[in-house]
Amino acid sequence: MTKQAKQEALIQAFKAILKTESFGSQGEIVDALKNDGFDNISQSKVSRMLSKYGAVRTRNAKQEMVYTLPPELGVPTTKSPLRQLVLDIEHNDVMIIIRTSPGAAQLIARLLDSVGKAEGVLGTIAGDDTIFIAPKSIKNIDSTLKKVTELFEGKLA
Repeated sequence: MTKQAKQEALIQAFKAILKTESFGSQGEIVDALKNDGFDNISQSKVSRMLSKYGAVRTRNAKQEMVYTLPPELGVPTTKSPLRQLVLDIEHNDVMIIIRTSPGAAQLIARLLDSVGKAEGVLGTIAGDDTIFIAPKSIKNIDSTLKKVTELFEGKLA
């Protein structure tokens, strides 16, 4: 098997493992991949793959925290269903705060990072259900807030 074929097989196995929504730690994912015959897999490799494919920790049907992949594997867009996960947007004259459904903050932050400086977003930090946005300029925070809110228009009252 070629190196490229091995890499593709690893990616497919990785995605299949995350679709089961039963692995709550990177160590568990490493063990599952090793059980599937990928002996040279490490926790750091799994960590990079989780980041590359936008995996997040969220609650499964049993209310366990597990790693899962977003429905679409690319950078989210404002036309995707992710916009429905935004519950509230506000600011305190220094930072913009977005509250999301549980587990959705990292996906929404990824969208905002892709929009970036053109909309006044210098960078984001995401937790489970809260995103902190550092605006490019606090002098223009109202404009940035308006642009960010427009991304999720129709969802917010």
